[in-house]
Amino acid sequence: MRVAHYFEFESAVSGGIRESVRHQRQMLEMSDIEYVTEPSLDVDVVHLNLMGPRSVYWAKRARNRDIPVVIHTHVTAEDFGDSFRLTNLLAGPLRPYLERVYGFGDLLVCPSAYNQSLMKGYTDTETRVVSNGVDTGKLEGTERLREEYLDRYNLSPPVVFMVGHVIKRKGLETFVETARRLPELDFAWFGPIDRSLKGRSTKRLLDTAPANCTFTGYVDDIRGAYAAGDIFFFPTHEENEGIAMLEAMVTGTPVVVRPIDTFEWLEDGTHCLKTTEGFDATLERLKDESLRAKLGENAAALGAEFGLSNVANQLTDCYTEVTA
Repeated sequence: MRVAHYFEFESAVSGGIRESVRHQRQMLEMSDIEYVTEPSLDVDVVHLNLMGPRSVYWAKRARNRDIPVVIHTHVTAEDFGDSFRLTNLLAGPLRPYLERVYGFGDLLVCPSAYNQSLMKGYTDTETRVVSNGVDTGKLEGTERLREEYLDRYNLSPPVVFMVGHVIKRKGLETFVETARRLPELDFAWFGPIDRSLKGRSTKRLLDTAPANCTFTGYVDDIRGAYAAGDIFFFPTHEENEGIAMLEAMVTGTPVVVRPIDTFEWLEDGTHCLKTTEGFDATLERLKDESLRAKLGENAAALGAEFGLSNVANQLTDCYTEVTA
């Protein structure tokens, strides 16, 4: 089988979508599936990861040639708002656009059951859930970097942390204000800031954050973030899956999240702690090292199920289905 595995705007897009595409290509290699990274009709399947104009053009051409089209539903109108400057204005017209272009697929690949439930309101196109997965190999040796990264950012354990682009949707305001109310704990957000893409309210949160709340900017070795952190605080309001959370789980880190639909598969008190307004009390509880160890152990066992080698066959099954 030969697949055109295309990621439009690949040189410009970063974050979770880029990481998902990297994971998909690793899974294709594990499964010995030949792929090219540019659009082509000399293939058995066209797999599109971001539905820009060039992807739409190739989806139409492929359909006209009876070549199956698989589309990854990374982008929804629901998770587009509160991301970067102007995204709130674009979230409204984005929905009808996505409803149309996702309809060009023969099969939609959804990164979670929650994302799949959203897609049922967008289009009648068939859907399958395939996790973005976790590259466990990328995280090997994390523990060796702990002292280096604690020293680099002047952090004192237990460190409450987050990994990813600094955007409001991921709970930036909650992160900053919780840090303000808990001055005895160090909070660190590891990830690109991109101030030029931020609106005024986001910049204000960054500029007025308390002294115990550190924004590191881009981290050259992401293992350092997981090495320094003790409690993964992810108060996101909307998420398709959350690769960084899966990575935190794999490293045995306890996770604190909101009880949103995306995280229904996580059992409160076993794999994580869930709360809406009680973040202060929840983080206070996690000062208990034995509780952190228990939750972290359970999280690691569950997170391991999302390793790329365990997910790869689900992606290849999608190709088999559309070519049958």
